[in-house]
Amino acid sequence: MATVRALVDKVDERVGDGLERVLCQHHRRRLTRLGWRTALEPGATGWFSDRAPVRDGNRVDVLIDGEEALPAIRAAIEGAESSVHIANWHASPDFRLTREPGAPTLRELLAQTARRVPVRLLLWGGPPVPVFEPTRKRVRTARAEFTRDSAVRCVLDTRERTMHCHHEKLVIVDDTTAFVGGLDFTALQGDRHDSRDHPADRPLGWHDVTTRVTGPAVADVAEHFRARWNEVTGDALPAPEPPRPTAFSRVQLVRTVPERTYEFAPHGDFSILDVYRRALCSAQHLIYLENQFLWSPEIAEILIDKLRDPPDDRFRVVLVLPRKPSNGADTTRGQLGRLVEADDGGRRLLATTITAHDGDRSATVYVHAKTAIVDDEWLTIGSANLNEHSLFNDTEVNIVTDDAALARDTRLRLWSEHLQRPRSEIDGDPTDVVDTIWRPTAEDQADRTTSGARRTHRLTLLPGISRRAGRLQGPLRGLLVDG
Repeated sequence: MATVRALVDKVDERVGDGLERVLCQHHRRRLTRLGWRTALEPGATGWFSDRAPVRDGNRVDVLIDGEEALPAIRAAIEGAESSVHIANWHASPDFRLTREPGAPTLRELLAQTARRVPVRLLLWGGPPVPVFEPTRKRVRTARAEFTRDSAVRCVLDTRERTMHCHHEKLVIVDDTTAFVGGLDFTALQGDRHDSRDHPADRPLGWHDVTTRVTGPAVADVAEHFRARWNEVTGDALPAPEPPRPTAFSRVQLVRTVPERTYEFAPHGDFSILDVYRRALCSAQHLIYLENQFLWSPEIAEILIDKLRDPPDDRFRVVLVLPRKPSNGADTTRGQLGRLVEADDGGRRLLATTITAHDGDRSATVYVHAKTAIVDDEWLTIGSANLNEHSLFNDTEVNIVTDDAALARDTRLRLWSEHLQRPRSEIDGDPTDVVDTIWRPTAEDQADRTTSGARRTHRLTLLPGISRRAGRLQGPLRGLLVDG
């Protein structure tokens, strides 16, 4: 039986490797045809893409979890003086950005604001067939509610590629403040209002990250919205004026826009893929990834190479992923199996997840963040997952910065939350913190789960890492729906 199982595993592995090679070759041919071959060039390094402008003089505030981000977004909308522009995967009219008594619903908030300034809401129109949320019926019902007895303009964008979507999450207020991140304005699939404490009093917690940007880079976010809005509606919104500098961070707006989706980008935009590959190839000491998915072979191959031939003996890769992603779980597990094999007992890789615990109560915390930090020198936050959808086929928007102080501060805030320790206890050499706090904590909690003992901490090892080619789902899906 063991011999048969080993043979099946070997065949499984060979087929998975072959499919991934076919998919990667397809992507290389596609991007070469579109003039984007450099996004897949081996060995490209650096913190920024050479295909988008880098703006000096910005301030970036990283807002962790909905309890911090949503009130800030509400305050910005309420204080709008000239316009409010929102682009999102989905927005529910009855969603409330804050939970205090009497807080307005999103519909009420936008309708009240639209009495003073133009409010434009650009939503994905939903899949052509109701195979996943939000269905077109749900989206059309939401549009009718947003526009009922109000001056809000709500437009549905159905220019998605087959089996893909418009996934970006943007709020631009007065063309001077932009929120770019992963938060959706809906209760679909989970509680967006969760806090860093992640209480266990809800069926599904929600970890997410967004940014508030002021300064010249806001014009790039505003221009992206304007280009989509004008093309979908036929309007002619004027080009935004770049705001004055507000601080000292360099910021680049990067995107995924598939080719032949919009006339303003006929050859597409794959700068998110470009910056991720450059930054990961540049890593010398630490790669820290929080993401909903991790099954892009283009990303996995870089991590595998780093683990097989580490740039430094103290190099570490730390992953925070959901225990059960909404799809692609087997694909992620398969890729993690490849990473474990590449690490080969070197203990440079640590794959974790988080849950909520309160005495005898526990609840899953869904990791929806799309955050990456490299060497405390590079930071990206946005809507893009590390799968083929986000890197090649959905519309996505991220921001990137090489503000080292911000990158380090963000890492320490996230690590303090996940490790449930004050910043002073984890403000040391990252490798030492990974080896002496992260790993022992995660392994202890995994051992407790295995033995049936009660968990005492939210951090644990990601279960179910498979060495088999469960990752076949990703390549197969990519080949079937990727143009």
